[in-house]
Amino acid sequence: MGTNAAEVNVLVAGGGIAGLATAAAAAQRGIAVDVLEQAPEFAEIGAGIQLGPNALRMLDRLGVLEAISPHAVYPRQGLLLDAVTGECLTRLDFGTEFQQRYGYPYAVMHRSDLLDALLDACSTNPLVTLHNAKEVVSVEAPNGNPVVTCADGTAFAAAAVIGADGIWSKVREHTVGVDELVFAHHVAFRGTVPIDRVPDRAGDQTVMWWIGPKMHLMQYPIRAGGLLNQVAVVEVDHFCPDDPHSTYVDDLEYRFSNKNPFVEAGVRLISRDRRWLIYDKDPVDNWTRGRMTLVGDAAHPMLQYMAQGACQALEDAVCIAEWLARHPDDVETAFRCYQQERLPRTTRVQTWARYMAEIVHLDGVSAMLRDDLLRNRASDDFTYFDWLYSYDLALPSAAAEPSEPEVAAASTWVGNDCRGHGA
Repeated sequence: MGTNAAEVNVLVAGGGIAGLATAAAAAQRGIAVDVLEQAPEFAEIGAGIQLGPNALRMLDRLGVLEAISPHAVYPRQGLLLDAVTGECLTRLDFGTEFQQRYGYPYAVMHRSDLLDALLDACSTNPLVTLHNAKEVVSVEAPNGNPVVTCADGTAFAAAAVIGADGIWSKVREHTVGVDELVFAHHVAFRGTVPIDRVPDRAGDQTVMWWIGPKMHLMQYPIRAGGLLNQVAVVEVDHFCPDDPHSTYVDDLEYRFSNKNPFVEAGVRLISRDRRWLIYDKDPVDNWTRGRMTLVGDAAHPMLQYMAQGACQALEDAVCIAEWLARHPDDVETAFRCYQQERLPRTTRVQTWARYMAEIVHLDGVSAMLRDDLLRNRASDDFTYFDWLYSYDLALPSAAAEPSEPEVAAASTWVGNDCRGHGA
């Protein structure tokens, strides 16, 4: 342990949604937490975010559900539409039956509004200490004692370290090792537009997912219905690692040509100034090492096609806080139990997100078969969603908590079952 390292209890690396939710959950359970954020201020990049009932259940536990409500939109339905013909292929009703089944509605909102609510929950809790401009550059554990060092030379010796530092996680390098990003060959263009610029959609509380050959467009209202959030994604056949600044605008124009007029009109409103390459990583069979573990994208980076990245991070946050509270003097056991509960579920979501990426971009006969299946689905058929939206923490009694061999065996099974599925 470095002589100049500040001694802290639980250290969370990363001040995004995953990190702040973890800090808020831990403090709520009486656990002191320090949060390191590399940026000068806590802010969220991006615009829209979708929150299923499983996420709202966690936000309710964190006590911030009421705080986000004025900013959220609770859509009445989700539509999956053919981007070429405009046909509605299937509909998911988010109304009374959906809410009674899962206990919570479906919500869409601006990412920064969610982050602000979590930041307020942390800022007002004396057990949370927030540190800005603290870029983590190294993570070590001499004699099993975690030490995190930042770019400005400051260091923290922690009783426990939780990596919430995203897909480029420094903590993951220590717990998992350096593993490869998997490029999905998908590129996203995102943006928001005032709802009055698309008057035919004004007041329509609907999530619209337009799908077509090697492309899709996601649209939904945010900021209490004042903005329309749009994400246009194209599948590209090329990737030049030596030219990371390639704009892929030509791919956007090509994939979205000859589409439904409303799709073409929506895409014209999206800025071409910035694009996002879409990555994930293969699921792993372990993300914990001693008194260090991971949450959110640092643990299980996933494609966006299940709209579950932030949702799974919120589940992680509440779960890890519960286990730390159950084992206040045994961090390693708490982390093992947390991983035992979370790893099988997040692996399933990661894998299904990859499946969905393939399904929505189908072409030819495969797309025809997909569409025929979707047309036969009833709007109130929730069969395919129960496993995802019904989830709640499954904390066993102390006597039933898994032993270390049981945790290892379960983790190995999950890894062998799902690792390596192509993007």
